[in-house]
Amino acid sequence: MTSPAFKRILLKLSGEALMGDDSYGINRATISRIVNEIKEVVDMGVQVAVVIGGGNIFRGVAPAAEGMDRATADYMGMLATVMNALALQDAMRHVGLVSRVQSALNIEQVAEPYIRGKAIRYLEEGRVVIFGAGTGNPFFTTDTAAALRGMEMNADIVLKATKVDGVYTDDPKTNPDAMRYKTLTFDEAIIKNLKVMDATALTLCRDQKLPISVFSIFKQGALKRVVMGEDEGTRVLP
Repeated sequence: MTSPAFKRILLKLSGEALMGDDSYGINRATISRIVNEIKEVVDMGVQVAVVIGGGNIFRGVAPAAEGMDRATADYMGMLATVMNALALQDAMRHVGLVSRVQSALNIEQVAEPYIRGKAIRYLEEGRVVIFGAGTGNPFFTTDTAAALRGMEMNADIVLKATKVDGVYTDDPKTNPDAMRYKTLTFDEAIIKNLKVMDATALTLCRDQKLPISVFSIFKQGALKRVVMGEDEGTRVLP
């Protein structure tokens, strides 16, 4: 088998990815399948860090937060990401993956505080590091947290796991003629407003020359194919 194209990756998982076909919360079968995909690349020797969202439980810009102070709503969303991080850690334990949860908010009874040097050491030891609570600041998305942690961890690439298998010229659900981009530049993604990640995250990655790959976490084996450098999803390059 050829060796992986990347030694260290930052995987951005949305909270919605954990719902499966449910309308809320965490679907056990779905989270188990995602964890098995992660285990496959860890077993290949790839170092994996994960940033998890919280949209399956609560997000600061959701209708449920309407009328709330935005900062308060965002802090609630950060706590939702910590809940997802703990669920992900528990699922990893069931398949024999050793992981550590680090939170940008201090909740020391349930998660370690985020310490960059510790996180890098865990990765070097072959453990999966799960980052909860986003950046620890309101008004920033977990996409931005993924870009930030990706740079701090010296990751080779940020992998954004979504429901669609890449970035398209149009919505593939409504336009059958929509074409998948194999590669894009950061400037193209920003100018065309292609919704790869939010603008802050894209700009951070562009300025630090940190590539992004967008792929479907629901497509069997897609994560492994991206890590192997195969034609899967859409690659956004400097």
